[in-house]
Amino acid sequence: MQSAELSGTTAVLRHFNRTYTQRVGVLEESFLGTGRPLAVSRLLFEIGRSDGASVADLRRRLDLDSGQLSRTLRHLERDGLIETVPDESDGRRRLARLTAAGRQAWLDLDRRSEAKATGIVEALTPRQRARLAEALMTADLLVRAATVQLREVEVTDPLARRAQQAFVDELHERFGFAGGAADEPEPGSTFVVATAEGSPVAYGGIRPAPDTVPDAAEVKRMWVHSDWRGAGLGSRMLRHLEQLALERGYREMVLDTNGALAEAIALYERSGYHRIERYNDNPDAELFFRKSLR
Repeated sequence: MQSAELSGTTAVLRHFNRTYTQRVGVLEESFLGTGRPLAVSRLLFEIGRSDGASVADLRRRLDLDSGQLSRTLRHLERDGLIETVPDESDGRRRLARLTAAGRQAWLDLDRRSEAKATGIVEALTPRQRARLAEALMTADLLVRAATVQLREVEVTDPLARRAQQAFVDELHERFGFAGGAADEPEPGSTFVVATAEGSPVAYGGIRPAPDTVPDAAEVKRMWVHSDWRGAGLGSRMLRHLEQLALERGYREMVLDTNGALAEAIALYERSGYHRIERYNDNPDAELFFRKSLR
């Protein structure tokens, strides 16, 4: 049974969805008067926005199944707006790119979308526009953070490698961390990556803790992209790792961190971790935390 707070938030979100879809032309069979439905227009826009894209990237970005994506691509091809060609750098991949007619259709779609948005906000005062922009940026971040995909990956997975490098780069900038970027597989470890539009936005993992803390899993490589902080994605990742530890029979979680990472420290303390004495010989670690999962 839903709590009153959750039901209230759900009701607000559903009401906003109805209001928004009615006013931006989503309900029209011809989106913004282009003669094309919304799904086709959205794919056209995505291909043009990146000046061409691989079919695999489009599927990840828009979270479409292969069948739906193929049908929509064929629709655009029949209209002469795109072409799909082999990727010269990898013959196994196919690229979708705009034709000359497609470029004109993309520009027209962008112009119509801009005019629609302008028509909505021009009746507002400057102060109201600022409030709307701030509210929509917050809503966009929170909805994206709540709906990103979390999945277990091998540490050698390309997405994991990108997240590891981002983690190391940030630590180097924050306090001069000089450790290596590439994690290596180790028994009993598992890592999780959160992706949005095909790119890693959060990462973390667990492994068996040192013998000094028996029956505990150790959190490693906790990282959230700076653009996604403040939306609860770090808390969501940490809870996910705790659940994985429980499923593997662990009764406690431990972790170490550097004192320069104030946001991470605040996250751990909010999440019920308490400070303990040093339990490992990590030279970059200054603070140590523990939490019971029972």
